[in-house]
Amino acid sequence: MNGNERQPGIIPPHGGYKKLKSFQHAELVYDATVKFCDRFVEKRSRTHDQMVQAARSGRQNIAEASQASGTSKKTELKLVGVARASLEELLLDYQDFLRQRGLALWSKDHRGAQEVRRLAYAVDRSYRTYRAYVEDAPPEVGANTIICLIHQTCYLLDQQLRQLEQAFLKEGGFTERLYHARKNRTNRTYRAY
Repeated sequence: MNGNERQPGIIPPHGGYKKLKSFQHAELVYDATVKFCDRFVEKRSRTHDQMVQAARSGRQNIAEASQASGTSKKTELKLVGVARASLEELLLDYQDFLRQRGLALWSKDHRGAQEVRRLAYAVDRSYRTYRAYVEDAPPEVGANTIICLIHQTCYLLDQQLRQLEQAFLKEGGFTERLYHARKNRTNRTYRAY
C-alpha cells in the first residue's frame, strides 16, 4: 500500500436518511396524518395525539437508525423495526377509524387504492401529490389514501430490514470491525519488527 491510499475506516459512511425511500414515504405518512387528524379526529383527544406520534415515530426512527448505522448495526436494525411497528400501530388506528364510522376499507384492487398507488410513480412526488386526497376529500378517501401510503412504507421497511439482516450476517457489526482492525494493526506492527 502506498502513502496515497486510505485504509477503509472503522466507522462506515452513515446517515443520508433523506435519500432513503422508506424515509420519504414515512414523511408523507406523517404529513398526511397531521392534516387528517386535524380535520377528522378531535384535537384534544388521546387518539389524535397517538396517531400523530405513531406517524412521527415511524419517520424519526428511520432517521435515527440511519445515523446509528455507523457504530451499531444492532441499533440500526432495532430502530428500523421500531419504525415498522409504529406504522403498524398507525395502520390499525386508521382501520379502526373506518370501522367505527361504518366507512369502507378499500381492498388493494379498489379503484381508489389503485389510483393512489399509481401516484407513487409521480415525478417530483411530495405531500402536494396527495394533498387533495387528504385535505379536500371525505374521511373515507383520506383514511384509505393514508392506509395505502402506510402499506407502501411498510413494504419498503420490510425490504430494508431484510437487507440490513443480510448485511449484518455478511459483514458483522461495529464490534467485529473494531476487532479485525485492531488485529490487523497488531499483525502489521509485529511484521515491522
